[in-house]
Amino acid sequence: MVIRLEDIQFTAYHGVYPEEREKGNTFLVSVSLTMPDNQAVVTDDLQDTVDYQRVYALVAEQISVPSLLLEHVAGRIRNVLKENYPHAEVHVQVKKKNPPVGGQVAWATIEL
Repeated sequence: MVIRLEDIQFTAYHGVYPEEREKGNTFLVSVSLTMPDNQAVVTDDLQDTVDYQRVYALVAEQISVPSLLLEHVAGRIRNVLKENYPHAEVHVQVKKKNPPVGGQVAWATIEL
């Protein structure tokens, strides 16, 4: 079973350049947790599955910590989700809008 939260939007302060960390930017985070069969399909009990609200809170906590690199942000998100859901295979995607690369680019994306 795969549970996903897709394109969670945040304003955050990540980047190598000081102005990126001062002005902030739009970031999209998508996470998926692949798990063995989930008892919630039978029990209809939140305790038997992944709590979306908890996942969101964990992601929001990590995205709020400024970092130079998106790789670091994605790694922290993956690590905290693995700590909370040790039986899940975790996939994380972090997208940064209009990265400063000297030309027009819609998004820079990191996937772990």
